[in-house]
Amino acid sequence: MQSLAYIVASILFILGLKQLGSAKTARRGNRLSAIGMLLAVVATLAGSGFSWVWILIGILIGGAIGAVAAKRVAMTGMPEMVALFNGSGGIASLLVGWASQQNPGPGGLTTASEIPLFLAVLIGGVTFTGSLVAWAKLAEKIDGKPVLFKGQQAVNIGVLVALVVCGALFVLQSGGTLNPWLILAVLLSFAFGVMIVIPIGGADMPVVIALLNSYSGLAACAAGFIINNTVLIVSGSLVGASGIILTGIMCKAMNRSLTNVLFSGFGSAGASSGKQVEGEAKPISADDTYYILEAASSVIFVPGYGMAVAQAQHAVKELAALLEENGTEVQFAIHPVAGRMPGHMNVLLAEADVPYEQLVEPEDVNPNMPSADVAVVIGANDVVNPAAREDETSPLYGMPIINVDQAKTCIVLKRSLRPGYAGVENPLFFCENTRMLLGDAKASVQALVSQFKED
Repeated sequence: MQSLAYIVASILFILGLKQLGSAKTARRGNRLSAIGMLLAVVATLAGSGFSWVWILIGILIGGAIGAVAAKRVAMTGMPEMVALFNGSGGIASLLVGWASQQNPGPGGLTTASEIPLFLAVLIGGVTFTGSLVAWAKLAEKIDGKPVLFKGQQAVNIGVLVALVVCGALFVLQSGGTLNPWLILAVLLSFAFGVMIVIPIGGADMPVVIALLNSYSGLAACAAGFIINNTVLIVSGSLVGASGIILTGIMCKAMNRSLTNVLFSGFGSAGASSGKQVEGEAKPISADDTYYILEAASSVIFVPGYGMAVAQAQHAVKELAALLEENGTEVQFAIHPVAGRMPGHMNVLLAEADVPYEQLVEPEDVNPNMPSADVAVVIGANDVVNPAAREDETSPLYGMPIINVDQAKTCIVLKRSLRPGYAGVENPLFFCENTRMLLGDAKASVQALVSQFKED
């Protein structure tokens, strides 16, 4: 019966993951995956002889924590929450490995179980502390800039070599409940997790989130081999593989290699910030912006993290609907690394019920940008920075962007002229066809909505 439940759960995971690939089916895919996990957990605990009372208590406690988090965490806090989820998965796998070493069972540990045990501890520890550092950077508990020091790579290599040595010695001398090599490996994995994330700047956080998600899946997969749990192996493999694929997509969207992301220190104080940006920004009022939008036949919205901070997605959706009623063609150009986690803008717009058909990717919208009457940038910065296309000295150079500067008119909604998360000045603000609508994005959009409704 347990094997049948595992098969059904695995099928639900695969179907759910498949449906998460589209905004239209993502919610249904999430439900299928949740049902599959519930089935897997109940089948595992029931087959292990646990009391149903404890099973129900665990479900109620976990469900209550999840419900409170879902209600209280704002959309702007989702990247931090995802980072904590990744860390939770990592520490859970580490604890499974540790518990298996402490209580190996009647047959004892074999080499076939010791290797995945050590991998679960190693990857789980790295994921746990790495995710905590990512959370702290995203939540601005610590500085989001890279932390670099002389000989950093040598230290990282030294820690990695020490972990390999600990693994070999653990396999050779696995006896005892307090194996010193495993204890040392736990401490080193914690340190290594911190060391590989602190040199990564805030602008690279979408890549880091995807990579840590993959790590948590690999750790879970290793834990599945330890306890001989088929569904944990399957689910861990799915998460690990999808995380690696997503990491590749993020790197491609930034035109950078994973090695460059992990070791370049992008956004550090010592890095080149590109050519000096000169010019004078041209401010615009909400009233004048209304007249430009009212006369436009095509408008392209480009959302960014600033929209999430202002919680302006619903107001933007309302403005888009009013523009459509006015006969305007409306699209939303979504850059893969806009926001602080993969798919951040897609999640925000889906929450506001923006039709999926209106969402377009940079490669699809850029050829049509010169014919667009208005491009409205809402809180985006680095993903629309022309320096990525024109300035070879810029850290952003080579990253595919959304060419909003080529639209007939570009209106940028921002609180100030400060650089984006990458710390790179944006010449877009000083382009001849750019107008800056400064202030809170939600208040600015609501003012435009009011104007349309009045007229």
